[in-house]
Amino acid sequence: MKTLVVCSGGLDSVTLAHKVAAEYELASLLSFDYGQRHRKELGFAALCAERLNVPHRSIDMREIGRGLSGSALTDSVDVPDGHYAEDTMKVTVVPNRNAIMLATAFGLAAAHKVEAVATAVHGGDHFIYPDCRPAFIDAFQMMQDRALDGYAKVRLYAPYVNLTKADIVKDGATYGTPFAQTWSCYKGAERHCGRCGTCVERREAFHLSGHPDPTDYEDSDFWLDALRRRTA
Repeated sequence: MKTLVVCSGGLDSVTLAHKVAAEYELASLLSFDYGQRHRKELGFAALCAERLNVPHRSIDMREIGRGLSGSALTDSVDVPDGHYAEDTMKVTVVPNRNAIMLATAFGLAAAHKVEAVATAVHGGDHFIYPDCRPAFIDAFQMMQDRALDGYAKVRLYAPYVNLTKADIVKDGATYGTPFAQTWSCYKGAERHCGRCGTCVERREAFHLSGHPDPTDYEDSDFWLDALRRRTA
């Protein structure tokens, strides 16, 4: 299955790229610059493509991103600290982000005779992001089947949609994913902050998977307090 991977440069999508390279035919990596404050992740996507010896395309969506206002990822809104499953994290939603990106990816896949588009959405995203849920994945596939009817058949490959981030870490370890060469933090500083939802989720995932976490965090212990508050 010749597959294009939508790769942000984060732990999940880089792991997915390594999985596809091992199990299928990795055609290329596709990234999007939508004006995210943590756009340094794009450099990690480029490194992944270089490592796997495939083309990498980064599409400039900054003008669109400016119109998708109100998100802590694109506006001058503080990225909240805490566990990913807290209501405060909804401020990180960029409306329709995955739908826009996947529609573009499917167009490119159809034009270049690629059989599948892979996305690394996972079960931990369901609470916050509606365009990461199984119902969205199923509906998007149905929509693309209609949009490309008679022209191309492209499969939406989402192997992690019902799995946890800890499961992704375990999977990544089997494929030799260099976790230190991935970026999660939404604050986009020089080091992972260790306090935002994505950092807490990342730290927790390594803990639950039993795999050592190579990430350099500014605050490596905050995740424990966040987890206690969440479960209290």
